[in-house]
Amino acid sequence: MKRIGRFIFCWAAALVTLAAQPFVHPGLLQSRHDLDFMKGKVDAGEQPWKHAWENLLQQPFSAPDFQPKPTAHIVRGSYGRDAIGDRDLSNSANAAYSQALQWYITRDRAHSRKAIEILNAWSAMLWDFEGNDAKLLAAWTGAPFCNAAEILRATDAGWQPQEIERFRRMLLTVYVPLLRDFFSEANGNWDAAIADTLLSIAIFCDDRALFDSATAHVLHGPGNGGITKYLYPSGQCEESTRDQTHTQLGLGYFVLAAQTAWTQGVDLYSAADNRLALGLEYTARYLLGEDVPAYGVISPQGRGRFSDIYEAAYQQYHESQGIDQPFCARAIEQTRQRGWTALTLYRGPGHKPSVGPPQPASQAESAGAADAVTAQPPAGAIRVAPGQSVQDALDRAAAGSGWVALAKGVHNIPAALRMPSGVTLAGEGRDSILWLDPQKPGPAIVAATSDLHDVTFRDFVVEGAVATRTSSDPNQDRRARSYQNALSRGGISLAGNRTGEMRRLRFEHLTVRHCTHNGVAIRGAAEVRIAAVDFSDNGSSVAPGPGLLHNLLLSHVEGAEVLDSRLDDSPWGSGLDAVASSGIVISGCEAARNRLHGVQVAESMGVRIRGNLFEGNDASGLILEKLMDGVRQLETPET
Repeated sequence: MKRIGRFIFCWAAALVTLAAQPFVHPGLLQSRHDLDFMKGKVDAGEQPWKHAWENLLQQPFSAPDFQPKPTAHIVRGSYGRDAIGDRDLSNSANAAYSQALQWYITRDRAHSRKAIEILNAWSAMLWDFEGNDAKLLAAWTGAPFCNAAEILRATDAGWQPQEIERFRRMLLTVYVPLLRDFFSEANGNWDAAIADTLLSIAIFCDDRALFDSATAHVLHGPGNGGITKYLYPSGQCEESTRDQTHTQLGLGYFVLAAQTAWTQGVDLYSAADNRLALGLEYTARYLLGEDVPAYGVISPQGRGRFSDIYEAAYQQYHESQGIDQPFCARAIEQTRQRGWTALTLYRGPGHKPSVGPPQPASQAESAGAADAVTAQPPAGAIRVAPGQSVQDALDRAAAGSGWVALAKGVHNIPAALRMPSGVTLAGEGRDSILWLDPQKPGPAIVAATSDLHDVTFRDFVVEGAVATRTSSDPNQDRRARSYQNALSRGGISLAGNRTGEMRRLRFEHLTVRHCTHNGVAIRGAAEVRIAAVDFSDNGSSVAPGPGLLHNLLLSHVEGAEVLDSRLDDSPWGSGLDAVASSGIVISGCEAARNRLHGVQVAESMGVRIRGNLFEGNDASGLILEKLMDGVRQLETPET
């Protein structure tokens, strides 16, 4: 058995090297050099630091008479419902950090006393968090508390050793037990915020194991946890179809986590070829009104409203490395009017020559049903409008024209279509949707006979979900489909009774999504061509169980090309599982964010794998198991 996962192994080696190095203090969002830089700019009245300082002082939590209101038991329900003490805690965390910054810049002991008062009040009172958003609230508040504490402990602020120890115990007995296992089944902004706080706690408490665990999670956390789970190779964010507020929330916490690690000499910014830079540019571009290539439908909610998250990343990528970020630069023009992170995170222009903007990956960039057809139907094609029988049209085409054209709209079929030989089933792009009756289990399309041959599927969507429209939170929909008791629904299932019995099967510019069973399963075929197909979110834990259902399954197949296709987001399976097959070519594909493997090939021969991108898969990017003649060609990036 051969596993391909060199990115993870190289990072593990780097952690061993770092383990012996002591932490830098102060060393969270700012080192001592950063704090002195900040103070110098404010004292000199230089812009943009002076304006950011003034903006900070205008925040309600920056008031010198701020009063903490500690609570032993904090409760926060979903989206802040049924809350007890959550706003008091959030305001106190921000106030403590603001007062510590004001202390360092002004050297006015009134601010150090106020910051110490806030930390002491909560460390003497707080016992636990409850409610749906308990982890989220803890993640939001732990890091600013730690940033305040790190500044106070490193200066002559007057914070007493017994008070410092009590604060430390609060972190280790209240925050760490709640957060250390993350919450990767939620949208990715949760784990980004948790990573930020765990890194901060680890540094303040000099806990190298906790620090290493948090950095490793940022790089390759399961579920929605890691950077390659949250940001796709195009730069699009996992939450972009939800709204832009949550998108920027998650991006912002990844920036803070990366900056905290950077202060300790650990580079998370460059992970996955500067993926964070790519994601920030993509998001800023969309927020500024530009068109962006989209996987799904990006939500316009929050478009045009910029969160103050861009300063640190712009400093790191553009000013320090010369990576062009024109859209982030325009976003910063918006955020500096009212924001204050330029004070704490911007260090001024650099002098690096331009190396161009971050580039998205090219694999599978045109996969799936497009806006329009990629091949025009012949004059004699049988055209089917929504509501008309697709099966009748297929049966007629088998005896005549050989082409069925699905008009735009939802084609609700009462039972699985039986595909005859010699027929092309085509749509008019992504707006032609084939949808099995939502009450019915089973695949949407099966072979009419076991010797099926010369068929093509192209330019339409096979929708496996029980609703054709997703909710405002697609992750919630995905979690509902991933349960074992979900209705077992597949996409296209073509089965012969012996190797090579079915022949010449083509799939082009097709989208197969949201199936709890296999997206596409081909058993016993030869001369299979799969080109520019989008397999997304197929393969749940329904019977026969977790790990046995996939986006694409090839079994006992002779000669199959899988080209320029997307094989992503299987909730419990792999992007592609090939077994007992020969002559398999996998080229130009993206296999990402699958629960099991990106691609798994077993008991096969004549395998060629080249020019693919495998990343963010929970088990491994590529696993080759018991190949009968080895791998003839293996050239593919892996992260």
